[in-house]
Amino acid sequence: MTIDHIFCIRQILEKKWEYNEPVHQLFIDFKKAYDSVRREVLYKILTEFGIPWKLVRLIKTSLTETYSRVRVGKNVSDRFPIRNYLKKGDALSPMLFNFALEYAIRRIQVNQDVFKLNGTHQLLTYVNILGGSIHTLNENAENLVAATREI
Repeated sequence: MTIDHIFCIRQILEKKWEYNEPVHQLFIDFKKAYDSVRREVLYKILTEFGIPWKLVRLIKTSLTETYSRVRVGKNVSDRFPIRNYLKKGDALSPMLFNFALEYAIRRIQVNQDVFKLNGTHQLLTYVNILGGSIHTLNENAENLVAATREI
C-alpha cells in the first residue's frame, strides 16, 4: 500500500467520522485468482487498454505452449499443457494481472469515494472496498466478483 492510498482512505474515513456517518470496509483477496487468469481474455484486455498489437503478440508468444509436471515424492507426472495462468517468477506476470484486475474494476463503475484499491509488492492481491452501509459493501463486492469471473 502506498502513502497516497493510505492518505486517500484516511481522508474518506475522516470525512465519514466528521459527519457521524457509518463506514464499512471489506477486503477481497485475489491471490488464488493469479493462477487462473484466462489468457484469451487477457489479450483482449491488453488491446482494450491500448497496448500495441505487436506487444500483445509478444506476450502471447511468451505464454503459448507452456507445460508443467507434478512431482509427488520421487514420482514425476507426464507433462501437460497449461492454458490459464500467468507464469510464476516471470517479471511481466504481476503487470498482466494488474491489467486484468483493473479491467474488472473499471467494468463495475463504482463511485470513486466508495471503492478504493490497495496493492502489495507491485501486485494487486487484494481490494479494499469502503461503503456507507453493509448493503452497499455487499453490492460492490458482488459486482466485483462477477466482473472478475470472465477474466
